Amino acid sequence: MSKHRLGSRDRTEELVCQELGHQFISTDVMGDVVEGETNFYSSAEGYWREVPPTVDGMLGGYGSLSSIDINGSKAFLQKFIGQGEGKTGTTCALDCGAGIGRITKRLLLPLFSTVDLVDVTHEFLDKAKTYLGEDSKRVENYFCTGLQDFVPENGRYDVIWIQWVIGHLTDKHLVEFLQRCQSGLRPNGLIVIKDNVSYEGVVPDEVDSSVCRDLGIVRSLVAKAGLRIVQEEQQMNFPKEIYQVHTLAFR
Repeated sequence: MSKHRLGSRDRTEELVCQELGHQFISTDVMGDVVEGETNFYSSAEGYWREVPPTVDGMLGGYGSLSSIDINGSKAFLQKFIGQGEGKTGTTCALDCGAGIGRITKRLLLPLFSTVDLVDVTHEFLDKAKTYLGEDSKRVENYFCTGLQDFVPENGRYDVIWIQWVIGHLTDKHLVEFLQRCQSGLRPNGLIVIKDNVSYEGVVPDEVDSSVCRDLGIVRSLVAKAGLRIVQEEQQMNFPKEIYQVHTLAFR
């Protein structure tokens, strides 16, 4: 049975695995096996330039799942933010792979005073300025760059939210990005990854030039970045035809 990853138009897991073999399953550094790091990133950029700047486009045709996703994320995040010892503040959040600002609009801006967006596609960020409406006044920065090149400002963010985008980073670049994110956190700050996970190993997607890692690999990359997972849960009530989605919070 084929599985789908949100954010990609289509994928056929079995066919891709047959074509590319198990070199992807055991690798520690995707950059060593993806044919040409530059092509890996440029192909992804080309894919997203063709995606319509809509909620449905951001979710690969699964726009109807947006509310379920946001409600799950809000319940998860509210466990950490607020007043009191050890709680994460609500001054500023960063939306990574922000697209048109779906998560910024419905999850982050209702909880944080200000939000920054970073995305590789300029057209998406332009759309975000209108999609966010009046709330766009509380967006301080729109960064147009890939996460492999993005450097968060030191000590700026209470929460760095990274959703459905880590598959567009090689292992090496993901570890380095998470390390930079750690430097970008305010006291008691939190990094959150929410993404699809494969059943086993690393499954490449040639359609949008990405990979889908299993949960153990994601955990190992977080640990390699020197970070500790403080909470983890599975997003429920998603269709069976897509990969499981897990949310991990770490510091």
